[in-house]
Amino acid sequence: MSQSTNTFSTWYRPMLARPADEEHRPASALELFFDLCFVVAVAQASSAFEHEMLSGRPGHGLLGYAFVFFAIWWAWMNFTWFASAYDTDDVPYRLMTLVQIIGALVMAAGIAEALEHGDFTVITWGYVVMRLAMVSQWLRAAVTDRARRRSASRYAVGILFLQGCWLARPVLPADGGAVTFAVLAAMELAVPVWAERAEGTTWHPQHIAERYGLFTLIVLGESVMAAGLAVGAALDTHQGLGAVLPVALGGLLTVFALWWMYFAQDAPRRLRTQRTAMWWGYGHYVVFAAAAAVGAALAVNVAHAGGGSALTDVQAAAVYTVPVALFVLCVWLLHRRTARLSTASDALPPVAAMAVLCSTVTPFPVPATGVIVALLIAGLVVVRRENPDA
Repeated sequence: MSQSTNTFSTWYRPMLARPADEEHRPASALELFFDLCFVVAVAQASSAFEHEMLSGRPGHGLLGYAFVFFAIWWAWMNFTWFASAYDTDDVPYRLMTLVQIIGALVMAAGIAEALEHGDFTVITWGYVVMRLAMVSQWLRAAVTDRARRRSASRYAVGILFLQGCWLARPVLPADGGAVTFAVLAAMELAVPVWAERAEGTTWHPQHIAERYGLFTLIVLGESVMAAGLAVGAALDTHQGLGAVLPVALGGLLTVFALWWMYFAQDAPRRLRTQRTAMWWGYGHYVVFAAAAAVGAALAVNVAHAGGGSALTDVQAAAVYTVPVALFVLCVWLLHRRTARLSTASDALPPVAAMAVLCSTVTPFPVPATGVIVALLIAGLVVVRRENPDA
């Protein structure tokens, strides 16, 4: 009897809300595999963004990158919050998650075409596959979790409606592409706000914080890999090490400091109410996109140091300094506890971000940025040593 029950529970478990205060709630092996497959999409977005920058199309590349990364981030985020509330780890749940991974890989295959030529057909189909799989998960939750049926149903209806809109978007006039994308993206962001106003789902603060931390490691790891590949490519083309090495070292110093800043925060304390959790989750679009862009921008500056880009010196520097400043500012804003600059720990990040932006016009912007963010971390360490509650 026991063996039969265990077999049944492995194949199917009722999708009921997991307790928000459940102890020992780490990321599952399936979630880690999900993140690993999303690395492909992040890498493709960074690579395509780098290509656009090196080709001298910063405006076109930035807009396309923002669109593409929204799709990556939003699909990942929706799965993450759903899993925190409803991960049953049975066969149907695993199969639907694998379908989402297939959609992510399809989307990754279309990223280069989307950024270079503005053709979002493949990436749209990959995105829709991921989101329709998510609809099936929410419908399943609506059937079995009666206490939160209205929330789950709203999620399913909202997501399903928007997928029809995304599929209709490519047939609209090309001139309105950016406008329709912005409208649909805003509607996507509105679905959780609308759905959670019903009963609300039971996400787990520590689990969510860990999942976001793991994805931050992924995008920062992409930056480290981009730096290594860029330096290797520069040396293969016999560029002078003296021109490339300061850029590479400045980039690594920056990535190390960004990692330190992010993981010095106590994220679960910000995930106590639905409103703060919503802002925290949405704000990570800038954190993730900026962190991934740092790697591509570092590769651009390595190539630029060897004369391998069509950008001006200021453009190449801005491609790098702007995402670093955005990362610092956004992490600071997401974790602030006061409405005014009351302590040194409140004031240091915005000052450092402004200094990073000012380094754009210096002769050595990447090394200067690395030094500035390293000094920021040193200052925060000193302040928090003297005042642990700062």
